[in-house]
Amino acid sequence: MPEQSNDYRVVVFGAAGVGKSSLVLRFVRGTFRDTYIPTIEDTYRQVISCDKSVCTLQITDTTGSHQFPAMQRLSISKGHAFILVYSVTSRQSMEDLHPIFEQICQIKGDTRKIPIMLVGNKSDEVQRELEASEGQALATKWRCAFMETSAKMNCNVQELFQELLNLEQRRTVSLQVDGKKAKQQQKKEKLQGKCSVM
Repeated sequence: MPEQSNDYRVVVFGAAGVGKSSLVLRFVRGTFRDTYIPTIEDTYRQVISCDKSVCTLQITDTTGSHQFPAMQRLSISKGHAFILVYSVTSRQSMEDLHPIFEQICQIKGDTRKIPIMLVGNKSDEVQRELEASEGQALATKWRCAFMETSAKMNCNVQELFQELLNLEQRRTVSLQVDGKKAKQQQKKEKLQGKCSVM
């Protein structure tokens, strides 16, 4: 089957239980489930605006375990943009992102040209192990954007995907499909490539 050039592929990585599926399902379907069901790999599609036409945002929700290194490499090689998720309640979940980021660097080369969002999920939780400043420090080191989210409270979920698309420099991609863009959106596009804390 030939690759569709109008697909924009976003890959979501992170340790098991950090809320990758919850973020994706909240964004695509507007739903949240309290039960934890481990993911092998799921792909979701959402129609978005791309270079003044319509394309498909393809979101790959990867497994949180390290049992499938070949699948992980394939996801990285096919991905256009990456969301690296940790839980603010688990320092280990942030540590688990280091080898994934290194692999993205190995496969993709210069990561400054690739949209990458570091995401601290579960920002609604009181029992934190990580402050926002620690996430921002890691994002600065990795030269990527950073944001805290809560899939449960639907906080910064839409903004996360919009910000990721704003980082894309090779083409214009936007969550708006009607072709009109708000002034704030146009202003954001002028700031492309710069890290920002949300």
